[in-house]
This record gives sequence, C-alpha cells and structure tokens, in this order.
Amino acid sequence: MVATGAAQFDSGALQARQRLQGAAGPAALVRNAKVFGIACFACLGGLLYGYNQGVFSGVLAMNNFNQHMGVYTKDQTKKGWLTSIFELGAWVGTLYSGFLAEILSRKYAILINTAIFIIGVVIQTTGVTSAGASSILGGRFITGMGVGSLSMIVPMYNAECAPPEVRGGLVGLQQLAITTGIMIAFWIDYGTNFIGGTGESQSEAAWLVPLCLQLAPALILGAGMLFMPFSPRWLANHGREAEARKTLASLRGLSSDHELIELEFMEIRAQVLFEQRTIAEHFPKLADGSAMSVIKLQFVAIASLFKSKPMLRRVALATITMFFQQWTGINAILYYAPQIFGKLGLSSTSTSLLATGVVGIVMWLATFPAVMYVDKLGRKPILISGAIGMGCCHLIVAGIMGSFQNDWLAHKGAGWAAITMVWIFVIFFGYSWGPCAWIVIAEIWPISQRPYGIALGASSNWMNNFIVGQVTPDMFTGITYGTFILFGILILMGAAFIWIFFPETKGLSLEEMDILFGSVGVAAADAERMREINREVGLDAAVRSASVDGNAGMEKQVMDEKINHRDSE
Repeated sequence: MVATGAAQFDSGALQARQRLQGAAGPAALVRNAKVFGIACFACLGGLLYGYNQGVFSGVLAMNNFNQHMGVYTKDQTKKGWLTSIFELGAWVGTLYSGFLAEILSRKYAILINTAIFIIGVVIQTTGVTSAGASSILGGRFITGMGVGSLSMIVPMYNAECAPPEVRGGLVGLQQLAITTGIMIAFWIDYGTNFIGGTGESQSEAAWLVPLCLQLAPALILGAGMLFMPFSPRWLANHGREAEARKTLASLRGLSSDHELIELEFMEIRAQVLFEQRTIAEHFPKLADGSAMSVIKLQFVAIASLFKSKPMLRRVALATITMFFQQWTGINAILYYAPQIFGKLGLSSTSTSLLATGVVGIVMWLATFPAVMYVDKLGRKPILISGAIGMGCCHLIVAGIMGSFQNDWLAHKGAGWAAITMVWIFVIFFGYSWGPCAWIVIAEIWPISQRPYGIALGASSNWMNNFIVGQVTPDMFTGITYGTFILFGILILMGAAFIWIFFPETKGLSLEEMDILFGSVGVAAADAERMREINREVGLDAAVRSASVDGNAGMEKQVMDEKINHRDSE
C-alpha cells in the first residue's frame, strides 16, 4: 500500500520542522528546558498511577492494617472491595476527563484532579480511627477518580505542548514512569513493614507512611502546574490564537515571528479547524462549543463508533484487547503479590514483601525493550509472544501449586520455582501487553474518532481492572491454583485473538489504517478535509517554501535565537 497525498504532506511538514529545529528524538526534548520540564511533570502523573497500583498490595499484608480493617481483610469478598474500589473510581474518572479537559483546559483539569487525588489520600489516612474500612473504601474511590482522569489528561497536555517529533517517545516515558511508581511502592512497603516490628507490636505508621507518601508527588505536580502554561492547542481551539502563538514561542524559546513557530502554529490551527469542521459535519447541533454541548458530544461521539461494521471491528479490537490485558492476571499479581507469594511457600510477610519488590524491579527493566523495539518488530509478534509466555508461566505455577501446596515446608525448591515463574511472567507482561495494548488502542482510529475510541478502550481497561481486583481474593480461596489455570487459559485465548483478528499496524499511515480495517472513505474524507484546511491556512505553501529554501546552518540560527530570546526575557 502506498501512502496518499495527506501522508506525503505530513512527511513534508515533518521534514521542514526537522530542518528548522534540528534532529528529532530525545535531544529535541533536552534542547528546550520548558518542554523537558513538562515531560517531567507528565512523568509525575504516571508515577502517581504506578504508585497507587503497587502500594496497596503491601499494605494489605501488614499486621496492623489488618487489625484496623477487621472483617474487611478476613472476608475475601470484602478484601476484594478494598482493592477494586480504586479501579471503579478510576473508571468514573475516565468518563468525565474528556469534557473536563475541554471545558476548563488541560491545565485546570490536572489541578482539579490532583486536588481530588489529595482529598482521597487524606480520607484514607483517617482509616486509623474508628472509621476503619469506610475511610479506606471512600478514600480509594476518590483517589481512583483522580488517577483515572490524570492517566488520560496529563499525557494529552504533555503531547500538545511538546514538539511533534518527540511525542511518540513521551508515550514510552509515561509507561516507564508507571513501572517506576510500582517499583518504588513495593520497596517502600517492604521498608515500612518493619516499623514497630512485623507482629502484633507493628506501628500504625507501617501502613500510614506509604499511603501518606502519595501526597509528595501529587503536591509537586499540583504546585508545578500552577506555573505551567496552557496547552497552545487548547488556547487555539477556544479562539485565543494570539495567546496560543505567544505560549508556543515561549515553549520553544523562540520569537513569535520565527519561521519554526509560524510553521508549527499553522499546523495547530489546521488541526483545530479540522476537528471543528468534523464536529460541525457529524454533529451540527453540538458544534457551538458550549459546556453542555461538549458533555453531550462525548457520549454521542462514542455512540457513533457502533454504527458501521468497520468501526465496530475497531471497537471490538480495542475493548477486547484491554479485556485480555487485564485478564492476564497482572493486577492480581500487583495487588495481591504478598498473599500470592505466601500461598507459594513464603511464610514470612517480610519475605513475601521482599519477593514483591523484585516484581517491581523486573517489570521496570522489562519496559525498556518495548520502548526501543516496538516500532521495529511490530505489535502483533510482541503481543503474541508475550501472551504465550505469560500463559505458560501461569500453567506451570498452577501445576507446582496443585502438587505441593499442602506441604511447602518439605518442598521449598518447588515454592521458589513457582515464585521465579511469577517473576518471569512479569517480564513477559512488561515488554508486551503492558505498553503495546495502549499503543494499539491509540493508533487504530481515524483522526476524527480517535479521542472517543481511546476513551472507550481506557474505559474497558479500568472496568476489567475493577472486576479482576474484586474477584481475585475469592478465586484464590475458592479454586486456589485454578486461579492460575483460568488466567493462563484466558491469556492464551488472547494470543489466539491477536493472531486471528489483529492486523499488523506497524508503520501504517492513517489512510492505510482505514483500508486495513475495511472502512475506506472515513480516513479518505478526513484527509481531503485536512488538505483543504492546509491550503486555507497557508500551511502547504509554507512547507513548500521551507523545502526549497537553503537551510545550511539553520539549526545554529535557531539555537542562537533561542539564546537571544531568553536573554531578553
């Protein structure tokens, strides 16, 4: 398949920017301190997400926490609610995040959700009083709302402020921050478990400290966002074009009339006009930009995804992929790792937490290959190999547990073999379904449907996350090693699903993606509308001009102007 004119135009715009800005990649991020700072704050959002995923597993295993929770840690169904209520809140957060970011701005939406997160953490700390489990349940639901919303809004804000050439790298950076948060949470749990001893004398600080430490990155994120600019794209979309251009120039460290700023600002204008005209065509009654129209648009646009077979195919791929991602059992491992390791022969809570800490390290390390090679190897082989590896690990653990669970003391080697298979399972997840599932649901949609398609996929992720967290304790009690068999069979079914139904999307343009999924005309109409807008705003002429002009020494000119611009500020 050959890319069409729109894809060729995009390539020309990219090349023009690169000649003006210099080499793309990580170096482009480092050259601009403000953009690099925004990327760091996006990492803090990912850190909150990851820390929350990891911290509660250790807390659940602590003696003093169990004393305060009473029946909620003795009854397996209630224990499931303590854990999964966070995911239910996150699912709610994904529902309101889109229109909150559009109505109030990405910046204010981040601040509001950071405040929601902090309120949730404070409520959780009151669990040390007679409120007990009620505080944990309420606090984790509210905290989940903040995390679920931030998990979508922070990367959106970061991508809209960053140069287009480095946006892809920021996706990998976000995933790395999530795994970093998980790793940090596991090891903090291991350390604080010793406060006051690990038995009946254990201090309340053992579990209050790791919960309270969530406040540190949240406060830094909230305080930092007060000094961050609005998204230039959001400003342009709300008619504040002069402010948008000034903000863009400040982010790039250049003057407002610089050729690079002119080119990038025209691209932003073109994209804004594209979305506005697409909405006016498909939803004319909701094109006035009012708050109520934005709210209605989220639900109407999602409903439009179900009105044709080609779009239904994409919906099925996104939601089912996220279903299988959660039913790999990864969050059962992350939330209940100490209890799982206890069932595999580690009788000491401290030793179980130590083994859980290793889970965080191996997952963190496994993320690097995914960031480096996913665009080279393709999504399909990575997803299939990861699913087969995880399925085999689950089934091996089930076999070992079924054979020796009644006498681990006499079969310590078998216990450690099962634990090692859990670690290997995490490696398979870390390089495959962890990052790749999110890449898939982000890239399969036409431009005009992408925000709503991604929201639908994320909603599937959080809802299945909630279900897994809820049922896992009862599964371990009721079917014991059968839990691993179930997860193993499901993820092997996920491998078969990818093999049969998922077409490789590596390196395809928007138009080629449209042909791939059998909805010829959707992306073609999008491309034609974009070509018209590019001509209207003068972007095609600017690209041609940048292509024929001599650019020798252009990068040095840009850097010199950045220095002069900063000196004058």
